[in-house]
Amino acid sequence: MALNRRVLLRTGIGLGAAAAAGVGSPAFADSGAVPGLIRKARAAHAYGSTPVEHLRRTRRLLIDNDNLLGPRHAVAAVRDHIQVIQELRRDAKGADRRDLMELQTQYGEFLSWLYQDMGNPQAASYWLDRAMQWSHTVGDNDLTTYVMARKAQLAGDTVDLVDVVDLAEAAQRMARPRSRLAAVARTYEAYGHALRGDADESERAIDDVRNALDGTAADPTPWGVWLNASYVEVHRAQGLDALGKHDQAADAFGAAIRLMPDGYHRDRGVYMARQAVALAGARAPEQAAALGMHALTIAEDTGSGRITNELARLDKALIPWQRESAVAEFRTTFDSALFHETETDA
Repeated sequence: MALNRRVLLRTGIGLGAAAAAGVGSPAFADSGAVPGLIRKARAAHAYGSTPVEHLRRTRRLLIDNDNLLGPRHAVAAVRDHIQVIQELRRDAKGADRRDLMELQTQYGEFLSWLYQDMGNPQAASYWLDRAMQWSHTVGDNDLTTYVMARKAQLAGDTVDLVDVVDLAEAAQRMARPRSRLAAVARTYEAYGHALRGDADESERAIDDVRNALDGTAADPTPWGVWLNASYVEVHRAQGLDALGKHDQAADAFGAAIRLMPDGYHRDRGVYMARQAVALAGARAPEQAAALGMHALTIAEDTGSGRITNELARLDKALIPWQRESAVAEFRTTFDSALFHETETDA
């Protein structure tokens, strides 16, 4: 099992499936924690709160935990809380029942994100589909639009050339005109055009988002609040790299990383790994290997499959310079990290 995963990553075949080894299936697993969590949620009244408020607060804490430590520390808790919400909905009525359904949708979308970051696109897609279904019962158009935009993002991450632009355009049709969610979806569309080799359409979309940023700041929706100049620059960089403009992509990734706010430890690692890949494409192997070593440390800290997948791309891209000391050190360290990780998974 470990050897197969290392071979997959080394050859660049099936990276998502390889990173998903040992992660688990989309179906619920009996963790034994759910009954206690249900009792705790129902006891919220004793503390001057409600089950809905308790679950909202818990979700915010889990998001903060994911931003700092990565997905593996949060995924089981999020799955358990979806089961808690489903149990509470049995007896809920009126506004409480709707609020719980909204929370279930939000937890489902968040669980999808965790699986996406762990490198399991199949589970990520499963939970996004569930979140999309649940969102329609809530009647919150912004929430449904956000889930659709997330489907476009996942299509971009998995290089789905068929669906990525169509999903992003669908999200824009659903979004309120000139809203933040429309800009989020346009950002994913830009990357989709780059993946399809259309540089002009990609650049046009990025320019539209840049021009819209100031206007989206006042948008009251809670979705996509992380859309800022750094996030847009990251997607511009990804598009440049997909188009083979590696020098420009490396510079753009560097600029995006410098603009990032504090607290996004895992995402910083993802962007560093992608910058390293761009540097390898720009024939700067020593810089690429050094940056790859930094990203590898973050991958080991967080368990992010997205970082691991990008480092696998880097590992392959550095083969022409494998005799250089910095490159050899990175490749040996990466190989060792994979070996230890798959031993743990097994």
